[in-house]
Amino acid sequence: MKRSSLKRNLLISFVALLLGATYGWAQTGTTSLHGTVTDKTGAAIVGAKVTISNQGLGLSRESTTGATGEYEFLSLPPGTYVLTVEMTNFRKYEQTNLQLLVNTPGTANVRLEVGATIQTVEVSAQTVALNTTDASLGIAFDENQVKQLPLEAGNVPELLSLQAGVTYTGNRPDFNKDTDTRNGAVNGAHSDQSNITLDGVDVNTDTKGYAFQSVLPITQDSVQEFRVTTSNYNADEGRSSGAQVALVTKSGTNDFHGSLFELHRNTFTSANDYFIKLAQLQSGAPNTPPKLIRNIFGGSIGGPFKKDRLFFFANYQGGRQREAQSVVRVVPSAALQDGVITYQCQTLPDGSLDTATCPGMTVSGLTGSHNIQPGYYA
Repeated sequence: MKRSSLKRNLLISFVALLLGATYGWAQTGTTSLHGTVTDKTGAAIVGAKVTISNQGLGLSRESTTGATGEYEFLSLPPGTYVLTVEMTNFRKYEQTNLQLLVNTPGTANVRLEVGATIQTVEVSAQTVALNTTDASLGIAFDENQVKQLPLEAGNVPELLSLQAGVTYTGNRPDFNKDTDTRNGAVNGAHSDQSNITLDGVDVNTDTKGYAFQSVLPITQDSVQEFRVTTSNYNADEGRSSGAQVALVTKSGTNDFHGSLFELHRNTFTSANDYFIKLAQLQSGAPNTPPKLIRNIFGGSIGGPFKKDRLFFFANYQGGRQREAQSVVRVVPSAALQDGVITYQCQTLPDGSLDTATCPGMTVSGLTGSHNIQPGYYA
């Protein structure tokens, strides 16, 4: 009885896992590719076999050109692909390094040459397929750009500040992000109208959402690429009137790959604050800047569970920060600490203090005498 109950529970768990995985696939940020296949005269080639493949993921899809020579591949994972076109009495066409970016429909038109099928025309230039499908405007950042551009604490969404039309005031304490909409405003829209998605899932900080913040820690080693659509975006890209930030996490491939890193910031390279230095010199303390030591460390690993079928990817990033902050405090003067309270004398018509009626004096406090400057009385 217990055995059958265990089998039933395992079966239910397996079905739930499959449903959860299917639900996750439906939300994953994807891309697409379309184009036409023609001959040298520009006439459409009908029935040509078009294949697109990603060797790293073991993914391959096939299609056949239609009546006008068109083909289309939808819901492709972003990445680098190989496009192959074959047709009887034409040379085989093969284009490598075809980079398809997230939320950026690609177009690749092919012109076949007459010849034997065993002959191959290879195009190996690394090109980015242009978006001629819709009117959406935005810039996509690939993996190399995400990893090589310097970022404060490795916060990838901050790359949004590199977009045209973006206002970024930085992490200034005198700007209240809840009331000041300039920090992260895109094309004049309020900053709380921007939308951030990770693999198609909303990761905004709250119901408002802020342009440079995500509820999940999005690290440089976990992001494959992302795109910021600033205007003319489609209904499938988001729900807000501001910028649409679509991030895609890395996945495992047929080859094992990984990384280890540590970023260290030390106070040894810091200059002291002017006022802190002045206070230290007056008190005889050494000229030492406030401590700020930051360590960001982690790693990632990915690979196949089963080649061409099942992959895994894991990422970890941790941080440690030790920081000393200076504060300003109003300290009572020696006279006030001794119980002597001074008042300012009246001013003359020219705005100066009336030192004639207040020439200065010496008063006794609780523990000693204190000299009062002219223009003041106790």
